[in-house]
Amino acid sequence: MPPPVFRFAPSPNGLLHLGHARSALLNYDAARRSRGRFLLRIEDIDATRCRSQFEAAIYEDLGWLGITWETPVRRQSDHLADYRAALDRLAALGLLYPSFESRAEIAALVKAREAEGIWLRDPDGAPLYPGAAKSLPASERQRRLRSGAPFALRLDMDAACRLAGNLTWTEQGSGPGGETGEVVARPEAWGDVILARKDTPTSYHLSVVVDDALQGVTNVVRGQDLFWSTAVHRLLQALLDLPRPVYRHHDLIRDGAGKKLSKSSAATGLRELRLRGMSAGEVRRLIGLP
Repeated sequence: MPPPVFRFAPSPNGLLHLGHARSALLNYDAARRSRGRFLLRIEDIDATRCRSQFEAAIYEDLGWLGITWETPVRRQSDHLADYRAALDRLAALGLLYPSFESRAEIAALVKAREAEGIWLRDPDGAPLYPGAAKSLPASERQRRLRSGAPFALRLDMDAACRLAGNLTWTEQGSGPGGETGEVVARPEAWGDVILARKDTPTSYHLSVVVDDALQGVTNVVRGQDLFWSTAVHRLLQALLDLPRPVYRHHDLIRDGAGKKLSKSSAATGLRELRLRGMSAGEVRRLIGLP
């Protein structure tokens, strides 16, 4: 039986903090206990925010924590053809369509709907897509695409759910409400999610399931903030005929106000803590690890 494969997949859009340290160490420790493999992946598809200096800092901070990883490291920006191939498969199934509204136009549509008492929010609280691009005639879609208009490529969620059928995932951790074991996936709660944009050839949802499959990841260990997103990932895995990893969602480290840590939180940044003289062992104890 092949060894289990774990991964840590940060984005180089800021410096790592204690929350990243916890996720990275949980994955690394689990890989060592199970005599499995530990992979590092750089999720750098957002060219407007990702920076080479932050990528270099990721390597430095993880090395300081005592973490080692297999090489070469997979950088998403080097594998855009893999995501294009996945989009082509979904398009061949008739599950994708372009929407052309700007973020401001969508916000106005949402505001108008909510004024009528219609709740249009996903599990993270963000507005669902309320537009009508799905019903545009094919000729009008092509006209707008040829004109160079900005667009978002969306998944037709209703059609995708009908095709995939009922889905679950195996949860070894727990969700925000204590959900564990075999969890029912409800991707419809996310509406017609964006899988790519004109200027960004993939999205987090699409790239994470493609990367996990291509790298043979068997165990996904990540924070509870991504718990409900797993429903979308299970849907895409089913549609693309990709393997189904086991999931473990862990508690988040929060600041004094109870909010999830952000990369702008210097007080909990690994580089700042190191400069203050804290050791890697003290960081482990600070985040509740032996």
